[in-house]
Amino acid sequence: MPFVPDLSVILTFALAAFVLAVTPGPDMALFMSRTMSFGRLHGFAAALGTTTGIAVHTALVAFGVSVLIVTAPAAFWVLKIAGALYLVWLAIQAIRSGGGLLVTREGGGRQPSFAQSYMTGLGINLTNPKVALFFVTFLPQFVSADDPAASGKLLFLGVEFILVSIPIVVATVLFAEWLTTTLRDSKWVSKALNWSFATVFMAFAATILLAEGRK
Repeated sequence: MPFVPDLSVILTFALAAFVLAVTPGPDMALFMSRTMSFGRLHGFAAALGTTTGIAVHTALVAFGVSVLIVTAPAAFWVLKIAGALYLVWLAIQAIRSGGGLLVTREGGGRQPSFAQSYMTGLGINLTNPKVALFFVTFLPQFVSADDPAASGKLLFLGVEFILVSIPIVVATVLFAEWLTTTLRDSKWVSKALNWSFATVFMAFAATILLAEGRK
């Protein structure tokens, strides 16, 4: 099958995908916090949203659309700023009473729907410039520009990335559920977790904005 890369490429990319998947980031913090707030199904819904975002990034790279983002600095700058502002909003939600990311919802905050958890995961992935850059700059390294099956191979690698990530996502959500069950009764632990998630989101937002400020 022409769209299947060589075995060496498949194995090398699998290792790279594994390293990226286990690296903490906004996506991981999001579906952990959704699990801790509203249960494993919401964690999986958020994770499904981020996975959909990965599929979108892969399709854009495979068909060359993402290159426009890199070649149009203004468009990519807008993406970066939007991503940073979205992370700031998530950080605020994480420490608000009744906010959508809280581990304990003091004050009886409204529980989101599964669709809302899914869309939050999709939004945080699509507006994450690091994810966009990874797929635009790194994914094409595994195919040849003059390969007539390049688009098919890029799609294959995108699917491989998702398959490598799934066990890690499942393990993370189940761990978050166990952690919640174990620590939910401790108020100070719950507050610490809420602020930890807020700190993660703010740190990524600050990194994006500071990087832009130095340019």
